[in-house]
Amino acid sequence: MTRSRTAAPTDTDVVELILRDHRRMEDLFRTMRNAEADRAGALKEFAALLVAHATAEEREVYPALRRYKNVDDEDVEHGVHEHHEGNEALLALLEVADTGSDEWDEKLEDLVTAVNHHADEEERTLLNDARENVAPERRAELGEAFAAAREEQLEAGCGSVAHVRHLVESASD
Repeated sequence: MTRSRTAAPTDTDVVELILRDHRRMEDLFRTMRNAEADRAGALKEFAALLVAHATAEEREVYPALRRYKNVDDEDVEHGVHEHHEGNEALLALLEVADTGSDEWDEKLEDLVTAVNHHADEEERTLLNDARENVAPERRAELGEAFAAAREEQLEAGCGSVAHVRHLVESASD
């Protein structure tokens, strides 16, 4: 079956891929809030997904979106800034040893707040701008590049505490 490139979004549409990651992050937040769940396992998956997702956006998607005159460059810069805030909150949670502690709950809520704020803004601004201003064919190309960069990061173990600490320290320089 052949899909029309001008019709519905494809499986490689960058907007749809980003939204899929956002929904998975929400699912993982619910798991991390559940005292009976494997919180540590959910955090491990979340950390890898968040870092891979943000890195792929910054390497492949954001630079391309900057080239579209109707995509707000300030929204792109703000997205990068919020990725750094998310990494800081992620590191703080990764450094909590006891997943049943009050500290875990506090650091988790800080992370939820940072990531959900970013996802909400990104969905309302950048992703809607991309839907309106970027041709479906180009969104598919960006989606393929995003997926490849994301997978490369996941294979490299990007969610490790050491790597997240490096990202936080590098952003502070």
